[in-house]
Amino acid sequence: MAPRNEMPEHDARRLTGPAGLAHIRLGESLYTLRITRQGKLILTK
Repeated sequence: MAPRNEMPEHDARRLTGPAGLAHIRLGESLYTLRITRQGKLILTK
């Protein structure tokens, strides 16, 4: 378990898989996390 003052770290490529896309749910809302061709992240609702 991480110390209390450290944030969890997640690898975006593991989250998105080979397609570079992942759905993330927050409450009732569903978001899409996408890795662009330039290697940047975009989170859309």
